[in-house]
Amino acid sequence: MLDRRMFLIALTVVSSLASAPPGMAGERMAYNQQAFEDAQKAGKPILVDISASWCPICKAQKKVLAKLLPSADHAELAVFEVDFDSQKDIVRAFGARMQSTLITFKGKREVGRLVGVTKADAIKQLLDSTG
Repeated sequence: MLDRRMFLIALTVVSSLASAPPGMAGERMAYNQQAFEDAQKAGKPILVDISASWCPICKAQKKVLAKLLPSADHAELAVFEVDFDSQKDIVRAFGARMQSTLITFKGKREVGRLVGVTKADAIKQLLDSTG
């Protein structure tokens, strides 16, 4: 019985990896001005996640994002992380006043912004605004 259960678990893991698209959504990258501009020029949907490691709201947002980003609906989403404490110039450039700020873009146009929100349905709606 144990061998069959292990086989089924392994099969589930392998099949989920095989079905994941390359460059899968949810891949987060540290903010890089050139990569951000390239994504904008390409017309990609973009999420900018401004957070701080000490922030409990940011941690809650990251948990929600970890559940939402793997969805096929967000397969093209480029996710850029900005550290609130060490990247102050970038934080100011985005007009963010506090950590736990999520900003979405469709190409060069900002299409949504949430500050301090951890509700999954609101964050999903923000991500969907890029479509």
